[in-house]
Amino acid sequence: MEPFAELSLLLILAAFAGVVAVGLRQPVLIAYIVIGIGVGPAGFGLVQAHDQIDVLAQIGVAVLLFVVGLKLDLTRVRDIGPVALATGLGQLAFTIVFGFLLILALGKGWVEAFYVAVALTFSSTIIIVKLLSDKRELDALHGRIAVGFLIVQDIAVVLAMMAMSTLGGEAGASALDVAGLLLLRVGAAALLLFVLMRWVLPRLVHWIARSQELLLIFAIAWGTGLAALGEWAGFSQEAGAFLAGFSLASTAYREAISARLTGIRDFLLLFFFIDLGAKLELSTLGAEVWAAVILSLFVLIGNPLIVMAIMGFMGYRKRTGFLAGLTVAQISEFSIVFVAMGITLGHVGVAALGLTTLVGLITITLSTYMILYSQQLYRLLAPVLGVFERRTAFRELNASPDDNSLAAPEIVVLGLGRYGLRLAKRLDAAGLRVLGVDCDPDLIRRLGTDALPVRFGDGQDPDFLDELPLDQARWVVSTLPDAGANQAVLHALFARGFRGEIAVAARDEGQANALWHAGAPVILYPFRDAADFAAENIRASMQPTVKGEG
Repeated sequence: MEPFAELSLLLILAAFAGVVAVGLRQPVLIAYIVIGIGVGPAGFGLVQAHDQIDVLAQIGVAVLLFVVGLKLDLTRVRDIGPVALATGLGQLAFTIVFGFLLILALGKGWVEAFYVAVALTFSSTIIIVKLLSDKRELDALHGRIAVGFLIVQDIAVVLAMMAMSTLGGEAGASALDVAGLLLLRVGAAALLLFVLMRWVLPRLVHWIARSQELLLIFAIAWGTGLAALGEWAGFSQEAGAFLAGFSLASTAYREAISARLTGIRDFLLLFFFIDLGAKLELSTLGAEVWAAVILSLFVLIGNPLIVMAIMGFMGYRKRTGFLAGLTVAQISEFSIVFVAMGITLGHVGVAALGLTTLVGLITITLSTYMILYSQQLYRLLAPVLGVFERRTAFRELNASPDDNSLAAPEIVVLGLGRYGLRLAKRLDAAGLRVLGVDCDPDLIRRLGTDALPVRFGDGQDPDFLDELPLDQARWVVSTLPDAGANQAVLHALFARGFRGEIAVAARDEGQANALWHAGAPVILYPFRDAADFAAENIRASMQPTVKGEG
């Protein structure tokens, strides 16, 4: 078939697989990877347009990382920088050391053990960012921290591959030469980025924004252009694309650009997941099954545990550490590339690649479900996670303003997103005593200067609800966007014996039905109610005209 026909076939198969996955309530990206395996060399070999698919996949990755950088705020970088660096480096060290010892215990040679142990440290930034974006958790505290230490991992990937390339080079440059060249490149990139962000990009983007179509084309061109430049400069395409987005994050047009890129990003990432599945080497897996199962358990359990331990020591709550830790419970596509490089250099054999591939299949599949159902997992495991939390989680508790508390609120609003914050402010303006609660410390700090009393905390946590002044509250309103989170709030309030009224928000009828079965007395419909209110206002504004004509 011609490349166009092959790509059309891929889209048809992906659409069909996506329909089946959605019908079975399974993640669509797993379906796309399976399609890639089926049509690739390891399956039926139906598609030969690998170069075209690879280019589309690379553009999709560049657009994804561009959007991530676009949403990165400099003030948030200062907040999450220390924990991202600590968890990123801590997880790398833990996985390399203990993974190396575990692989040696499985009977592998020390060179193979080192290669595979290093491969186990890399988590897939692309898959994690896509999952967090779909769950609308990229802007949550654990999402920002996860993106931070995933970037640390990406830098480690670049350094590892540069080191291996040096070992395989004929010139045999010294480690000192490589380190000096890398520092020079980083310094030059930082200087160039500063100049562009300070004097060039704001004026240029303002002029380009006169045309929305041109703004979209410029964004894609800027992201892919810096991705290519990053690869040429010895970093990576991912790092270049991320910096391209970050360079526009301070402009007034970042939200408009991000919104217009969402559909393009999802379409192009389809080819990334298909390409990933097509590249998986399945012919050498037979003898590595048990070793792969053991190493997969190590990645699925050990990596999240070390992240939770580090974040708990640094003063974060167990919920934040757990949700962030789940994002490192898989290995990356770069893990397979790293081991393949070792084969090219003659350091390891094909068995190491087969072992890494199988670990990748297992961990990517299982960790996807772990992240998608992270709230349910947390509720199940919360009683035993206290060991990962200090007696006082000072880094998050400090977010609650000391001078902005309310002893006896009439209404407690859990979740201060756009709907919850608007609701709390309107009730407060009506003269009611309102207390707003949210688990985003940055949001609580920003609201600390408002007249609205707010408090930091997790409304799903029964222990936290015991700390709230609910005895005289007449209403508790949960506007959390996740139905599972609202169910947890209901169970916690019922267990506490709360005697007031309870209202929870539902995005659609499916969520409302689940919440009704969970015992919700009052269900709010933010989208439906807003549409009804708007329709009524429009009808009322047209009423005099209709009567006059009659």
